[in-house]
Amino acid sequence: MGKRFWPRDHSKDATRPRGGLCSRYHSSALHAASDRGHEKVVQMLLDRGADVNAYTRSRFYYVNALQRASEGGHDMVVQILLDRGADVNAQGGRYGTALQAASQGGHDMVVQILLDRGANVNTRGGFYGNALQAASARGSDMVVQILLDREADVNAYTRSRFHYVHALQRVYDDCHDMVMHLDQEADVNAYTRSGFYYVNALQRASEGGHDMVVQILLDRGADVNAQGGKYCTALQAASQGDYDMVVQILL
Repeated sequence: MGKRFWPRDHSKDATRPRGGLCSRYHSSALHAASDRGHEKVVQMLLDRGADVNAYTRSRFYYVNALQRASEGGHDMVVQILLDRGADVNAQGGRYGTALQAASQGGHDMVVQILLDRGANVNTRGGFYGNALQAASARGSDMVVQILLDREADVNAYTRSRFHYVHALQRVYDDCHDMVMHLDQEADVNAYTRSGFYYVNALQRASEGGHDMVVQILLDRGADVNAQGGKYCTALQAASQGDYDMVVQILL
């Protein structure tokens, strides 16, 4: 028998896979092109009817085209998608929103575009909890500054792995190995109950040793003694990582 040639499908359905292994990584051709920053292809697919706000169920990956483009720092693609009606505050996927996806990658231009187009700076959810915590965890001082200038809540607490943690909780369960620095103003005796992740921006930045971000957050009113998360305080988070510069700033 000769080779069988299948006709090319030029309908709208051609922009979406029909299932199988490939859909585990990209829910559509538009998602794939957005993920790689292919501006012309994105424009072509949208012109042929690709759904700019399409979602797909995925365990580990971003679930719409805007989040994929934002995570990759593809500012031109982000602009195209927004101009064609992408929902700037759509939620879902690993990073929750396009803004958090861009923030964790340190993509300041994309962050600025999203905020200018109405992204909610304090939306909670996703892997890091919110955009400010994402930028703080990754040491993106420029993005941190942009978010704070747009009224990001510097002391916001977000949901850790299992539950919300608030600054005034006093549960003496999880933090028995706190490093003590005596005769200093920082309260190193604070305890709290949490899951596995740091729950405010200062703790995330301190755990990563990002001294410039720590300084920015403190200058903008971050509570140096706020409690919560795996390491209870920012001071303990910095101490466990042997970040002496951050420890000095906190003290």
